[in-house]
Amino acid sequence: MYSILRWIASIALHWFYRDIRVIGRERIPLEGPLLIAVNHQNALVDSLIVGWLIPRRVTMTAKATLAENPIMGLLFRLLHVVPLRRVRDELEGTRERVPDPERNRRAFREIIDVLEDLGAVLLFPEGKSHNKHTLEPLKTGLARLALQASTERGIAGIKILPIGLVFEDKGAPNTVVGARIGEVIEMDCWARENHLILTEEIARRLREASEEASLPSKSEPVGRRKNGLLRKGFIMVAAWWGRVTHHLPIRIARNIAVQRSTDADQPATLTILFGIGLVILTYVIHVTVVGILLHSLLAAVFYLVSLLCGAYHAAFQEHRKRP
Repeated sequence: MYSILRWIASIALHWFYRDIRVIGRERIPLEGPLLIAVNHQNALVDSLIVGWLIPRRVTMTAKATLAENPIMGLLFRLLHVVPLRRVRDELEGTRERVPDPERNRRAFREIIDVLEDLGAVLLFPEGKSHNKHTLEPLKTGLARLALQASTERGIAGIKILPIGLVFEDKGAPNTVVGARIGEVIEMDCWARENHLILTEEIARRLREASEEASLPSKSEPVGRRKNGLLRKGFIMVAAWWGRVTHHLPIRIARNIAVQRSTDADQPATLTILFGIGLVILTYVIHVTVVGILLHSLLAAVFYLVSLLCGAYHAAFQEHRKRP
């Protein structure tokens, strides 16, 4: 399920944004317990970018209030998303002035279990998505998690990876996104046990990768397969087919997203969500019509494969090889 959704999300991202430029890709740990700290300016899109960028399974975290929606709750369970309760969510609708300090005990335990299994976990230490270009003050949860996992649970090799996302215009299609991989913090080499000091260090490195960084002029060169003339011709035809068959649902999704958006971080997210839904509906209609007209299940399957192939090459035709 994760691999399928990651593939779909990568195509959707590259349909919306012209390019996602990555700097410092070699700093990404490919194995071992990993906490990924990312600035949070573009709601769900930030998670999709990180999921596409990191070439390994990433356990996502999200605010617990989203799971109150039955559909989102089901998706959380299917993808093993860990819900986190924010202070303001805890205090909403109550007269209490002090949040429950135990509100995230279970979530912390789940995250530490993932780290013990040598997994990777994504967290947004600012605690919320916002429209500022500067980094908001960080919450201490990530630092407390790292210290608890390394000292109390005794997990060795934990690393904290800061990733800074910089958007040319996060709500506008055909714009550029920059992803800068910051300097890793190795908890085995971190002697201090004060979570406030660790939080300050995470903020410093995350600030260097985000608000103090400009939009990259281009991605660092990565391996690219040499394409022969026949393969280039196939890619061109597939990309053209993808643009033709996907233009209408994507355009409709964009129009709906613009009409429904009330905040700057909603157009991209809503376009991707509505776009995926409309594209799936389009696939169902196309494949059904082809199957009925040709009276052939094989022809319908072949047509579906052509749609998927076209979507992929239309998204990635102009991009270097991706993770």
